[in-house]
This record gives sequence, C-alpha cells and structure tokens, in this order.
Amino acid sequence: MRAPDYSGGGLVNLAAEVEFRLRGEHLSPRLYPDLAATIPDASTYVLALFDGLGDLQLAHPAAAPLRRHRKAALDAAFSTQTTVNLATLATATPPSVHGLVAYLLRFPDRVVNTIWWFDLVGLPVETDYAAFLPAPNLPERLAAAGIETVVIQPTGYEGSPLSEVLFRTGAAIAYSDDTDAVPLALEAAAKPGHFVFLYFPHVDAAAHAEGQGSDSYAGMMDTVARYWAELAAGLPENAVAVGTADHGHVDVPPEGRLHIDPPDGVILHGDSRCVWVAGDRAAARRMAADLPVRWVDRSQMLGWWGPEPVSSTTAGRLPDGALIAEESIALHYPGNDTELVGYHGGLSPQELRVPLLVAHT
Repeated sequence: MRAPDYSGGGLVNLAAEVEFRLRGEHLSPRLYPDLAATIPDASTYVLALFDGLGDLQLAHPAAAPLRRHRKAALDAAFSTQTTVNLATLATATPPSVHGLVAYLLRFPDRVVNTIWWFDLVGLPVETDYAAFLPAPNLPERLAAAGIETVVIQPTGYEGSPLSEVLFRTGAAIAYSDDTDAVPLALEAAAKPGHFVFLYFPHVDAAAHAEGQGSDSYAGMMDTVARYWAELAAGLPENAVAVGTADHGHVDVPPEGRLHIDPPDGVILHGDSRCVWVAGDRAAARRMAADLPVRWVDRSQMLGWWGPEPVSSTTAGRLPDGALIAEESIALHYPGNDTELVGYHGGLSPQELRVPLLVAHT
C-alpha cells in the first residue's frame, strides 16, 4: 500500500497536461516526460472517462479495442472514488487542494453523500454547489484562454447537484441513448479549440451490481470498448482522444461484506474499502483490532490526498484515522449498508491504477 503519485504519474497530472496543451499554463505538475510523449499535440482534446475501468481490468477478453490504445497506467487520486476523481479532473488539482476528499464526506454537522448530495438519512443538503470547489476550475481557466469545454454525459446527470459542483461553465450535452454519445463528442471535437469531456458509467454499474465475472460486466465492457473504437476511428485531424478512468474495482464475496456498529464517540464515513474515522481514536483502534483491517492514524496518511500542506478547507474534512480493509473485505455501517459485489475506495493496485489510452488520426 502506498500513496498515489501526484508528481507526474497520476490522473491529476493528466488533467494538468491537457490544460498545458490547450492554454500553455498549468497549476499541478504535468505528466512525466515519457508519459507526456504518448499524447500528440492537438487543438482539441476529447477526454473519455470510463467509470470503474481499472487498468488491470483491461485483461478482460472484451477489452481488446481498449488494450490496443493503452499507453501506460496512472494513479487515481485518493480515495479511489468517483466524486473525488471527477473533482480532480474538473479542477486539475489534487484532493489536498480541491477539498472533495471522500464519497461520504464529513461536514461539520453531518455526513454527506457526494454523488446525490443527501445526508445519510436521505435529506437533501442545502449548500452552494457551484461554489463548493475552488475557483476558477479547469473549464473556467480554459474559457479565459478562449477554449470551450463541452461536457457530454447521461441525461440522469443533467442539472444534478454533482454536475453543478463539477462544471460551472461550458456547454452541457445530455444523451439519453448511449449510441448518441460518441457522435455528439465527434461533432464537438470537429471544432478547434475545444475540450470535450465524455462520461461513460457502464462498467462501474455492472461491476458494482454483479461483479467482474458476470455476463452483465462482459456486456458492458464490450459496449464501452466499441464506443472507444468508434471514437478513435472518427476523430478529425485536429483532435486527440485520451481515455482513462476514475478508479478500478475489486470483487468482494458475501462472506467478506461485514456489517459493523461503531462504538459511542466514533463516526464512520468515507466508503467501504477505506473507512474513515472521526472522533474517539482509542475506541476506533479497539474496534479495528477485532476486524480484518489495518488501522492507520491520520499522521500516517501524509501525502495520500496530495502534496502537503493541505488547504484549510480540506484539513477540516479529513479523518482522524482510517480502517483499511483487506483485499476481499468491505465494511458496512449505518448510512452505508447496501451490499454490492464490486467495491472500490482503497489503495490496492486494482483500485488505484487506471489506464491511459490515446487515439489520434
């Protein structure tokens, strides 16, 4: 187990690299030179984000069209969750800077689900979504340089709190039919001076629900591989497509899905594979001693969210410690009690490593 690479081999560095190519400046370190060399210069970039498609998952037989364009693997940001890494891409900064550091994020008065922006009893969270991430974000910085951002995502995300959090500017195009996604992206990519963000949820949904050995997962892998091949084949000369993911997955058998009740004075949040602890650390350590987990104190987590020191906003949202689950274990607790097959959030290679795919004419 190690901290993610934020110096040149991570998702944040990919975002910084694209930002530099389009506007000539960047906030975070760019990709290491050997990784940057795999991405040609272009006037327009299409970033295809395949939710839940870890680099090791490209070994699946249906992933052959994806493997053909794989250049390397990168590190996702910690924790290896969708909202954390979407915020990393939307800002081109690490979690230590942007502050969206967990899927189940601790606010001063409650824990908030950052996908749906409800608290753990289902009440909506009233907050200024558009001001949640630091300004200016990546699309805003690109807009100031004359580069338009186009976000293409499923209809269900249109106008959602999460979309308001992530994308404060640029054009948002929703697709209700999956087969429309790539044509919409290619239409936007035909115009020089564009950054096109294309989001596919398929693999993540199937991995969570039925696991990587299921027919459903194989079908979704085949679907996104075909969409990537269609995107690669249709690119105009001015555009380059870069494919990656926000995290990978591990399957957890039923006997590994453990339900725990925290002792008094202990608040659990974060996710199921890396459970964050706030409150009574001594009580949390005693609880950890009876579980197949490793207790990690906050002082041992330096660098996990990005370079130190963290921003003052981020510091107030970090845990006092964490329970790092063993590979075949997922922990459920009040407010996080839905059993799945596939999980993520930890620092195993399966969860941390995401592919770098590159296609151009």
